[in-house]
Amino acid sequence: MPASSQREVVAARKQERLAFLMTPWFDKVVAAIAVVPFIWLTYVRLRAFGFDLPRAVFAIHLLVFIGTMITRKTPVRVSTNPWFWLLTFVETYWGVLTFGVMSRGRPIAPHWATDSLAILSVALVIWARLSLGRSIGLVPALRTLVTHGAYRYVRHPIYSATSLSIIAAALNAYSPWNFAIFALGIFWFALKSVVEESFLRSDPGYADYMRRVRWRWLPGIA
Repeated sequence: MPASSQREVVAARKQERLAFLMTPWFDKVVAAIAVVPFIWLTYVRLRAFGFDLPRAVFAIHLLVFIGTMITRKTPVRVSTNPWFWLLTFVETYWGVLTFGVMSRGRPIAPHWATDSLAILSVALVIWARLSLGRSIGLVPALRTLVTHGAYRYVRHPIYSATSLSIIAAALNAYSPWNFAIFALGIFWFALKSVVEESFLRSDPGYADYMRRVRWRWLPGIA
């Protein structure tokens, strides 16, 4: 088969995969399956550690996450890169994957400080998720470009806010082993934000958004 014909076949197969991934019913099924581990992890944590203010705020965040995921918009473009999908799986479910191997650790900061940081982080996550609305996704994809709310200040406010909750957990349950797990959790967020933008920046609207909002994670810093 000539090289040009092989390229055409590969391109046609890629288009078929894209069309399937962007099918509304498939996207909804993926979203429903994706939230199940978070529901399970929340239940396990509440059963193991009880119900307090930070966890109550987190439960509200979980409801917002589930609602926006189930009703999310169908993507107009989605990555078919298997490495991007693998990175998404590791980054998204890092807390679930490592929950059973973490030690209890010891607090190295006052509880009022870690609780305040946890509540702040979840409040920021809720704000960011409400700003994102039904354009939410896990795998790099283009749904509707969001530039209002939290996204007026940084391009990845959910990752920034979630990293604050990881820091709070690290201060509340410190051990060298836990520290390595928490540090990797933040690293996956940083890496995925770069990977997402490598996919999204080919869209002129997103490229313009990147020029207008310079900061990825922290306004005026990074």
